[in-house]
Amino acid sequence: MAKARVGVYICHCGSNIAGTVDVLSLAQYAATLDNVIVAREYRYTCSSTGQEMIKRDIQEFGLDRIVVAACSPRMHEFTFRAVLAEAGLNPYYLNVANIREHCSWITKDKEVGTEKARHLIRGAVARVVWQEPLEEREVPVNHSTLVVGGGIAGIQAALTIAQAGYKVYLVEKDTSIGGRMAQLDKTFPTLDCSACILTPKMVTVAREKNVQLLSYSEVVDVSGYVGNFKVRIKQKPRYVDLEKCTGCGECVPVCPVKVPHEFDQRLSQRKAIYRLFPQAIPSAYAIDKRGISPCRAACPAGVNAHGYVALIGEGKYEEALELIRRDLPFPGVCGRVSTTPVRRRAAGERPRAPWPSLP
Repeated sequence: MAKARVGVYICHCGSNIAGTVDVLSLAQYAATLDNVIVAREYRYTCSSTGQEMIKRDIQEFGLDRIVVAACSPRMHEFTFRAVLAEAGLNPYYLNVANIREHCSWITKDKEVGTEKARHLIRGAVARVVWQEPLEEREVPVNHSTLVVGGGIAGIQAALTIAQAGYKVYLVEKDTSIGGRMAQLDKTFPTLDCSACILTPKMVTVAREKNVQLLSYSEVVDVSGYVGNFKVRIKQKPRYVDLEKCTGCGECVPVCPVKVPHEFDQRLSQRKAIYRLFPQAIPSAYAIDKRGISPCRAACPAGVNAHGYVALIGEGKYEEALELIRRDLPFPGVCGRVSTTPVRRRAAGERPRAPWPSLP
């Protein structure tokens, strides 16, 4: 590897840097560092004259690395990269030392500011020697967009992007889009009906051909890079076919299980099969299955004791019996019914022995 030839350029930035940093001594110090061929200070290095000075030195001294000690890289790093490219160097052979925000703007002591600037310049020179050329390349970009969250903001974002002609995947963790706004009554400051504003947008996003709605889903993993992300999404089972469910609600009255309703802040109850709210999108119902009840998990036969108890509580005895028989036929095989008449005992009467007493 040939020895690097570094040029260092220190900017006065008017009085922003020169007011609290001795730029003349910095240029003299930089000239003594290893690999530095030329070190200059200039009043406005980012000006067209300063840029031409750097290009001229690259050609005259055969520089292959450039260090600019000036303001933040966010301001002019792209400016100086363009200078290197125009001079025939790879633009990534550049290092910018931020001596304005990190030195001159944080102290009024010129000696302290200058000393810190020396350290930053020495570090920048040491680093730029090891920098490798980068080549820009074009890669195909996936124009599809993922919007996480189906609240009013997510719905509007999905509609805006979709109506611009791009594919949108709208992911919502609940069984319906709508978010917090669906739980509100009025909106500030006009006191308009929340549902009157939200519902038309919900219907529109459901009908939009460029939007694929993924309800009851969560993002599990994101990989890749800008323009080519890969996202893994977990879609929880609804236990109800979205294509076949008409949203008629006939399933709700016959469901025996009641649980607190999260949408109503647990102030009311809903059935285990439910729709989040009347205007929900999608309008299909979902069954809330929360694992396996302890009694069923402990039963060797796996009998749905929870469902049996719920059906008995609703007075549906035949359905409860059928539920038991579905998984456990033994009660119907091993059980028997006594046909012997049973006489009720009068109050205080001692039970009669089932056999004669011995003398």
